[in-house]
Amino acid sequence: MSSRPLAIAGLLAAGVALGSGIVSSATPVPGIRVVARAARAPAASAQALAHVVARGLAGQGPSDRPAGRLTPLAAPPPLASFLVPAVPGEGAWRPAGRRVVGLTAIYTTTLRLPDAPTTLAGVAWMDPRLLRARLYSGSLSPGGLFWHYTAPISPGAARSLVAAFSGGFLLKDSAGGYLSEGHLVAPLRAGAASLVIYRDGRATVGAWGRDVSMTPSVVAVRQNLTLLVDHGRPVAGLDAADTIAWGASLGAVPNTPRSALGVAADGALVYVSGPMTIVDLARVLVRAGAVRAMVLDMNPLWPVFASYAPASPNGEATPANGVDLIPTMEQTPARFFEAAYSRDFVTMSAR
Repeated sequence: MSSRPLAIAGLLAAGVALGSGIVSSATPVPGIRVVARAARAPAASAQALAHVVARGLAGQGPSDRPAGRLTPLAAPPPLASFLVPAVPGEGAWRPAGRRVVGLTAIYTTTLRLPDAPTTLAGVAWMDPRLLRARLYSGSLSPGGLFWHYTAPISPGAARSLVAAFSGGFLLKDSAGGYLSEGHLVAPLRAGAASLVIYRDGRATVGAWGRDVSMTPSVVAVRQNLTLLVDHGRPVAGLDAADTIAWGASLGAVPNTPRSALGVAADGALVYVSGPMTIVDLARVLVRAGAVRAMVLDMNPLWPVFASYAPASPNGEATPANGVDLIPTMEQTPARFFEAAYSRDFVTMSAR
């Protein structure tokens, strides 16, 4: 093992407290920075984590498009309405965002909610064979001013951007960890619902330590609470009146705007958002094909999913050619292009 991962392991094993996201300078490690937040990582796991973080840094920069023709997943089948009869267009997928080598990479649709028939949930289906995921980090969430990938999205990245969506809760509310760009901001917690991004741009959702774990290919992990959907079913114990267990609802309103991300059996990513209870959020995820899913941000100001369709195949994504998943989202496609935006988010870009 090189001296670089060993040095990282030493910092992690020592449990260095670095305050509000400030990087330690006590033990300089060229090219690597370790951040901690009032938590101590076990020494054995720290050395393993340091090794794979160092290995994974090679995947942080842009990479070339894979050789040969991209092979997309099969398009998703229409979603059955929860209510009978369905209204025209309900559950029917529509292409969204720029095409990737002439292929549709994202489909979107809406469903009326079983407990609120006049309310629409937005659903987005994303093809990981055509799209590359990247975690962007903010000065507030997860914290720190050392991020390379942070808002605003650069003009270069905008030339391949297809969609972007908001991340999870503030770390203090997430009951989980955060790793990106070689920075471990908060320790990764066993059993936590985790969005994991690999160096080739693939992404998945699972329980940390069971479905997903640290490997040399992992470049980012965003944890938030525990899984909302597991084995293709809503987890036990969900309460439609809940305003605390799955995130504090503004004004104690159960059907506050919520968002979530899941993975289907074929590896497709499924995003769901809208003003709904935690029970309806889980139901819509399952209806959309998620076998595992995690909650993302909630309450009116935070959930946003925007797709971008420039006029030319390699044109720059801008707020002007972006559109929100559903019109009830308070934020606009401009959100990810604002320098003042200080929260984490995920981009999906053409391979």
